Order: sequence, then C-alpha cells, then structure tokens
Amino acid sequence: MIIVDVEASGVDPVKCSLVSVGAVDFDNPENRFYEECRIWDGAHVEDEALAVTGMTRTQITDPKKQTDREVAEKFLGWIKTCKEYTLAGQNPSFDRDFLQQTAYRYHINWPLAHRTVDLHSIAYFHLIKQGLPIPLENNHSKINLNFIIKHVGLNVARGKHNALEDALLEAECFSRLFYGKILISEYSKFPVMTL
Repeated sequence: MIIVDVEASGVDPVKCSLVSVGAVDFDNPENRFYEECRIWDGAHVEDEALAVTGMTRTQITDPKKQTDREVAEKFLGWIKTCKEYTLAGQNPSFDRDFLQQTAYRYHINWPLAHRTVDLHSIAYFHLIKQGLPIPLENNHSKINLNFIIKHVGLNVARGKHNALEDALLEAECFSRLFYGKILISEYSKFPVMTL
C-alpha cells in the first residue's frame, strides 16, 4: 500500500488545486515522498483550506514553487519504487481524486486503480469488534484521524495539516490496527495499545 495524503486549496478536485503531497510506502516506511507546489492559474481557493494547512495565498501562488503538474509527475514516478500501488489513508478517495484530476488536467497517464483502503473503515471495524460504541455527530461517524490516533495509543498533538506528517501518522495507525505493532520509528516512544 501507498499511504497518501494531500493538502489542497479547497475540497473540489476539479476547481481546486494540490498544494502538497505526502506519501509513505507501507512495505518500506523509510521510502517517503513529499513535495509542495503552487496552485494552477485560476484554481479556486477556500479560506477554510488555508486555515487547515496554515499556508497563505502568497505561499500557494509563489511562482518560484514547482507546478502541480510537476508534483503529480514526481509522485507517479516515485510510486514505481513501491511494491504495491494501492492507495490508502484517511478518506483516501479525496487524495486519489486530487492526484487523478491533476494528472487528467495535464493529460498524464493515471496508472492507479480506483480501489483504496480507508483507515476510517478499518477503525470502524475495530471499534465494532471490541464492542465499543461508534462516536457519532449529526448521526454520522465522527471517527476522524485525531480520534484514530488516540485510539491506537499515539499521544501526538497535531497542529496545521502537513501532508507527509499525516501520511506517516496514518501509516502508523494502519500498522497498529492491522498488526498491533509499531511501523514508523518516530512513534516508537508510544506503546501499542491492546486492540
């Protein structure tokens, strides 16, 4: 699996742009990818997205930064260093759709399958298996990344979203939920909880 996380200028992959991509090869967690870019000319920018990433309009439009096309091409080149190309993460369809739309925008071949592995679904299953209640908000699952991080025993304070940091945390959560073991050396100080 490739654990991937993107930060974007909004939530619509057609109207908005990538601003950064982070990824971790689950089979080889030292194999990591991180790149930032400027948004494409005319991309929609949502203030809420800037608040999530902590980036400014000046930062995401910096002409010195590489283009979103260059980041997509680098990512698709990097995946060739991985054994398996299945994308995974917390709500990975969001990340996949942004990367795929960027590839389509520039007529770049998209070699990845539509199927993804969703951390939310895995955590939901584990809660059911343990007989624990599913946290709800407005009658919908409230299992977000912060909830999962705490559930698996990671005492990590998250600030503004960073694509690579989130990909690493998601990979660690997958490992703890799947195998009950530490994957990322940076998180070895947090003992694995019995799940």
